[in-house]
Amino acid sequence: MSRGKRYNGEAKLNMKKVLAAVVALLVIVMFVFVIYKLVSNGRGQRMTNDFFFTSFQDNKYGVINNKGEEVIAPSYQEYIVIPNNKKDIFLVTYDVDYTNNTYKTKALNSKNKEIFTDYENVEPIANYDSNNRISYEQNAIKVQKNGKYGMLDIDGKEILPCEYDSLYSLKGTDNSILVVKDGKVGLVDSTGKKIIEPQYKEIRGLGTDYKLGYIVITDDNQYGIVDCNNQPVLDTKYQDIKSIAENGIYAVKENNVWELVKKNGEIQLTDGLKDAQDILGIKNGNVIIKNANNKVGVISTTGETILNTVYDDVKCAFQDTYIVEQNGKYGIAKKGDEIALNPTYTTMNYIDTADIIEASEDGITSNLLNSNLETKLTGIVLEINTDKGYIKIRQDNDDKYYNFRFEEKSEKDINAGNTLFLDKKDGKYGYVDKDGKVVVDYQYDDAKEQNAYGYAAVQKDGKWGAINEKGEEVVAPQYDFSNNLNIDFIGEWHLGSIDSNAVYYTK
Repeated sequence: MSRGKRYNGEAKLNMKKVLAAVVALLVIVMFVFVIYKLVSNGRGQRMTNDFFFTSFQDNKYGVINNKGEEVIAPSYQEYIVIPNNKKDIFLVTYDVDYTNNTYKTKALNSKNKEIFTDYENVEPIANYDSNNRISYEQNAIKVQKNGKYGMLDIDGKEILPCEYDSLYSLKGTDNSILVVKDGKVGLVDSTGKKIIEPQYKEIRGLGTDYKLGYIVITDDNQYGIVDCNNQPVLDTKYQDIKSIAENGIYAVKENNVWELVKKNGEIQLTDGLKDAQDILGIKNGNVIIKNANNKVGVISTTGETILNTVYDDVKCAFQDTYIVEQNGKYGIAKKGDEIALNPTYTTMNYIDTADIIEASEDGITSNLLNSNLETKLTGIVLEINTDKGYIKIRQDNDDKYYNFRFEEKSEKDINAGNTLFLDKKDGKYGYVDKDGKVVVDYQYDDAKEQNAYGYAAVQKDGKWGAINEKGEEVVAPQYDFSNNLNIDFIGEWHLGSIDSNAVYYTK
């Protein structure tokens, strides 16, 4: 009936309306296509809100997402590297021949489809810090074509052509990638921008921050410095330059003597360094030096003795305060060799960004000291988060939070986005919501806070399991983690690690 009514009084279709409808449909189709292009790189990778993690089961590696779902079933013998866990790019090594030291690589997406197939090899760009801990460049990937190396960005766009004989990260310095061409070393950043053309024998970082600049070494072993924009800072005329700098002052060796020089090469200090066999650091206008007997002390940039060279090691701490090592123990010394804290600690470190000293006598329980060398907190330090400005410390079997003024904070202050908050009552742990309403009854002997993906580890009768963001038990307590330093779950998968350089989840 409605059909007959539609054509009542209309002998034929209104072509203007039809044309308008067609145009509207085309607009919609084009809009959908544009959206599709925005979420796809044309190589099989899709943008997603998922996070991805390496998994391990039955001695093989795969990939899971933050819901605990298998993305790539464990099927590879070698560890799968995920350079950026917000992107579904998984770098796989296979057909490894340890005898001949050969292997193959490929990149997969979350559909288990090979991507970036125009290249012979696709590999992560690894970097190592001073403690030899590995990390991977998150925004660039190393690729090989016709035997030469270049880079893609994390979305698969070529940002550096494959024209280099070798490509690797500058150890200990961020955003700095070395490239080798015809036997000469140059440098690019993680966007593929050329910083230093291949022309040197070697390039070193002046520190962990690329903005400090770079030490360059010529074929005839002459040292100089260029900044991160490839502008010369010091001419290549020195015998050596230390990887340390402060406020435009550099430690250089000339005519077999160490000197402090300014950016223009003007000498800041020579005489006070004549007996220095090595320079270990510059901070707050003072210089840590080592003598011929391998004893360490401190002088000012004007040559004044701050600490005599009688220590096994010295590290800067607060202003005019130094961590000193004697006979394998650590304490605090001030100007004139005044011992402010006797060397009784087995470990002692100054956390610059928090302006805190962490010291431990047994290697487990730590004292946290302020600039007045007062012990403000004691316990097992779990985390010092300089980004969010908090300390997480275990005291009396409870995890507590403090800011850098040592004021106690609640978990809600720190993790306001969580749905569950750990709570304790009558010696048992449960979880409450942001309003304090009990969501999980007080039934666990131990428990962890909710992680970034909504899961929390819980313990009962010495065994660990997990709950989800609704407080539902997704893994019944069954695992003995008494020897684990870190306990974490994503769905049914729990954190397991071969070492600090290979983190994965298993079940």
